Amino acid sequence: MSAWTNRFSIQGKRACVTGASQGIGAEICDVLADAGADIAAIALDQEGLDKVAETVGNHGRRCVTITADFSTVEGPREAAIKALEAFNAIDILVNCAGIAPIEPLLETSIENWERTMAINLRAPFLMAQGLAPKMIAQRSGKIINISSQASVIAIDGHAAYSASKAGLNALTRDMTCEWAQFNIQVNAVCPTIIMTPLGREVWGDQEKAAPMLDRTPLGRFGEPIEVADMVLYLASPASDLVNGTTMLIDAGFSVI
Repeated sequence: MSAWTNRFSIQGKRACVTGASQGIGAEICDVLADAGADIAAIALDQEGLDKVAETVGNHGRRCVTITADFSTVEGPREAAIKALEAFNAIDILVNCAGIAPIEPLLETSIENWERTMAINLRAPFLMAQGLAPKMIAQRSGKIINISSQASVIAIDGHAAYSASKAGLNALTRDMTCEWAQFNIQVNAVCPTIIMTPLGREVWGDQEKAAPMLDRTPLGRFGEPIEVADMVLYLASPASDLVNGTTMLIDAGFSVI
């Protein structure tokens, strides 16, 4: 294996991916397994998790599936415990689970606000709190929080979502501040609209997509593999000096 390949390899690492049953999370599981990691895949949808387990197995890697409701406090806490029971320690945590209710500020219900904060912000905190002690003990670890371009720019109807993701960026920086001394790198990835099956359903209409594309210098939305490849870079030794950053994958949207 050549030197550059070694730098991007995560062979034998143990990765925990939340929101793993579909979309970006499922793509991340595929890419990390292809690069050599065993996977603890966490989501609410067991059927989707079973498909991910099959994909991971096709790469010759082990996949443990864990169902959890991240809207509760117990869900992420128990998921972290089960991941540790399966692998003893986790080397890579990818906090990908999230929801995005689209509502004007004046119509945003307290129930949707609280659920968004629980899944998008509290759950990553609890997952990291559960898994970081083993990373600290082994003096190495990677935590990658999937945020959004909406964390750094304003988008109509995204108040709860934007606030939760901006909080996730801040949490990323605080994790870095406390855990970098233990050789743990924590970074946030902030994608634009990604053409997952749900993304295509919402944004496949060219008339609806046109205003967003007009504001995007590159003139297109992203694909799940483009987010997963950034996650692989941040999970690999190639990124060991990258810590506490907010990595925008937005086709230039945020510069306008």
